[in-house]
Amino acid sequence: MAAAAPAADGVPGRGPPGEVIHLNVGGKRFSTSRQTLTWIPDSFFSSLLSGRISTLKDETGAIFIDRDPTVFAPILNFLRTKELDPRGVHGSSLLHEAQFYGLTPLVRRLQLREELDRSSCGNVLFNGYLPPPVFPVKRRNRHSLAGSQQAGGRPAPVRRSNTMPPNLGNAGLLGRMLDEKAPPSPSGLPEEPGMVRLVCGHHNWIAVAYTQFLVCYRLKEASGWQLVFSSPRLDWPIERLALTARVLGGALGEHDKMVAAAMGSEILLWALQAEGGGSEIGVFHLGVPVEALFFVGNQLIATSHTGRIGVWNAVTKHWQVQEVQPITSYDAAGSFLLLGCSNGSIYYVDVQKFPLRMKDNDLLVSELYRDPAEDGVTALSVYLTPKTSDSGNWIEIAYGTSSGGVRVIVQHPETVGSGPQLFQTFTVHRSPVTKIMLSEKHLISVCADNNHVRTWSVTRFRGMISTQPGSTPLASFKILALESADGHGGCSAGNDIGPYGERDDQQVFIQKVVPSASQLFVRLSSTGQRVCSVRSVDGSPTTAFTVLECEGSRRLGSRPRRYLLTGQANGSLAMWDLTTAMDGLGQTPAGGLTEEELMEQLEQCELAPLASSRASLPSPSPHASLTSLHSAFSNSSLSSRRGSPSPPQAEARRRGGGSFVERCQELVRSGPEPRRPPTPAPRPSSGLGAPLAPPKMKLNETSF
Repeated sequence: MAAAAPAADGVPGRGPPGEVIHLNVGGKRFSTSRQTLTWIPDSFFSSLLSGRISTLKDETGAIFIDRDPTVFAPILNFLRTKELDPRGVHGSSLLHEAQFYGLTPLVRRLQLREELDRSSCGNVLFNGYLPPPVFPVKRRNRHSLAGSQQAGGRPAPVRRSNTMPPNLGNAGLLGRMLDEKAPPSPSGLPEEPGMVRLVCGHHNWIAVAYTQFLVCYRLKEASGWQLVFSSPRLDWPIERLALTARVLGGALGEHDKMVAAAMGSEILLWALQAEGGGSEIGVFHLGVPVEALFFVGNQLIATSHTGRIGVWNAVTKHWQVQEVQPITSYDAAGSFLLLGCSNGSIYYVDVQKFPLRMKDNDLLVSELYRDPAEDGVTALSVYLTPKTSDSGNWIEIAYGTSSGGVRVIVQHPETVGSGPQLFQTFTVHRSPVTKIMLSEKHLISVCADNNHVRTWSVTRFRGMISTQPGSTPLASFKILALESADGHGGCSAGNDIGPYGERDDQQVFIQKVVPSASQLFVRLSSTGQRVCSVRSVDGSPTTAFTVLECEGSRRLGSRPRRYLLTGQANGSLAMWDLTTAMDGLGQTPAGGLTEEELMEQLEQCELAPLASSRASLPSPSPHASLTSLHSAFSNSSLSSRRGSPSPPQAEARRRGGGSFVERCQELVRSGPEPRRPPTPAPRPSSGLGAPLAPPKMKLNETSF
């Protein structure tokens, strides 16, 4: 039986250099000389053998060290020969163990090896870097409720799609600050004032929200991104952000630009000048926590799941609040705002006309459609087809329900008076649908069961959805995305997986595996195939991200570009060229994360305990006790697998059933497989490089 004893009792502090030392490392015996172990001063071994560290011996008298013997073998070989032979061990694992043993020469060599594989200037997709802005000192005067007024015009067609998270009742005002410290987050823990909480973009403009202020950047053709506006310091942490940067046909033309921020039930709105600066338009109150904030043209919209909607009209300068049914989803197309409600109805508001009833001064909110089963409409997506007749467009609406149903309804131009007609119904989800997207070529739905994604290919005839052959199943996969309830992983609204992109183009999901991750994975929303992965150039965690469709320049041959914007924990903003990544699609490996990549990501956080019942559905609330599991790895792709099961699928069956959660727990319990490196520990704060990319391996099951 192992017993602890002072090092000087069994291993003299000043023994001869040639003395043989017997070690038991993780159950495996090693024998070497004292000189081999102690030639590096101030290391773990020199302290151990000099008596400064107590020893633990096994029954044979060998010194027991509770570390991985697989990684210790190349470390001992380095101490013997001063040459590095990894022997198939992962570089990051070697670095972690070398740091534990205090072997400075080996640590420096491994760090240099990692630096050769990584550049502080990023990879070929890295497009730009904006350093953290200056933190504003002056507070905003909360009694100044008016600013310069603008005259608006007819809003341009805008398309937005999102699903409002349910059960956000704990959001709201957090109390006025009494000192200069950052205000507490909704979880009660302090916020990082310099952390990027939210990022949004519109045309050639970007808005970035920090805890107590926001900044706006504008892309100029010759000089690049320029800081044009910085808000005063606010009293409350910013929870929602919205930006409109160009409204065609407006009275002020290209100068009609605005940015809005919401904190609890309070909304602040600023007018932006293209050449720099801005002025406060006003402060508006919804009366309940704002859970969605966005623009439709130059009309500002704020909604809450309680059933309250607020609209600010740029022409009349009028703020109108209306009570409707509890709102569970929304979408906007053109000048129409559609609201999905918990009673199964879809309502619409024409914000361009902004009609008011003369009798009760309410917004004209009309019911467009009611679900046949009266299930709550939890996700909503509107697609406007090209104009097909003199009477208008063929309007297509896809929506998801609280019971997991996916329905498509269509509105014929000739039958506007009769309302939309039910076109298709899919019942492939067993959990509430949280996201849905109807585009030109695909129908995409995401349910609450660990972000399970189902996709269909859409057949069209002359731009209109067709039943010949109709929507056919394309792929089924999952996205792993963990969220932290302590607020240190960024604002949940700034970590939306998507899908992002124009509806007439390929759309993508953005996958952030763990809250403190510095690496993001970009995947096609239609098939789950990986487009690329990006890692922060400064090593800081990514706390917010979005995708920006940027206009092309006036130069000949220029075309619009798609960028991934990532906000970092240190306040910086990085930009990545997704257009180049999409052009190179097919050159990168298909699928999501490999098993090694998944385990590397999961080691950066601690998983919260899971519910004992497998049949219970995950909580719809994004807040959890520690870290909530929102999704899992890919299951299968049907785009090229018809007929008999493929070998990976057959292998997955042989390996046994079980949910993704159970398999992850089993992987954590069982530890690394043979010849697989041990899980890397958290990186030191010195930021001297990212872990080496794991070797590409053939998986025994489909990727995640």
